[in-house]
Amino acid sequence: MSENTPHQPIILIIDDEIQMRRLLRVTLEGNGYRVFEAANGQEGLIEAAQRRPDIVVLDLGLPDMDGQSVLERLREWSEAPVLVLSVRDGEEDKVAALDHGADDYMNKPFSTAELLARLRAARRRAQPVADNVVFHSGHLQVDLSSRLVTVKGKEVKLTPTEYSLLRLLVRSAGKVVTHRQILKEVWGPNYGEQTHYLRVYMAHLREKLEEDPSRPELLLTEPGVGYRLKSEV
Repeated sequence: MSENTPHQPIILIIDDEIQMRRLLRVTLEGNGYRVFEAANGQEGLIEAAQRRPDIVVLDLGLPDMDGQSVLERLREWSEAPVLVLSVRDGEEDKVAALDHGADDYMNKPFSTAELLARLRAARRRAQPVADNVVFHSGHLQVDLSSRLVTVKGKEVKLTPTEYSLLRLLVRSAGKVVTHRQILKEVWGPNYGEQTHYLRVYMAHLREKLEEDPSRPELLLTEPGVGYRLKSEV
């Protein structure tokens, strides 16, 4: 099957077992998928950024980083469905994977027919994946895949909380995000009313990203509601 076949869904397999990757490749290519592979977490993240897969099959027991960490990193910029395929069958592992952004979870060994059915279901539920993971607005550029933030071409160092706040605004660029939404996403479900946290960190971000923090042009306040990141026109 040609690599340029129209509508051929791209699937990325992230698994350190070469025999498992071979089995999955034969099965998936035989059912119309275009397959790419990665043998560890870091390679998987790079492949995901380059290939823009329609779906990801992820093992949790990777040699360089835990699959849960791969999920967290991937979900910072990609909405591609992720099916976890793992020998770990404990409830805690399943709950953690789903909480970290997995769409489904299957145990090894698995039924090929069930795997294909779950992949079809995940793709039906999927939202379109953004074509570009690099955000531009004015003098600001944010590369979500590498977590690189630059202002006028110079890298800006952000704390983890500052980056989480900026990432949330980037993913909703042009839209108002309420105080409550931001606090729950960045600080957690118990912080929905702690608006002072948000004011402090927004001031920090403006100091680092705005030309004139007292007259922001990127990180805009919607009085009494929340904040909006100006999108590139």
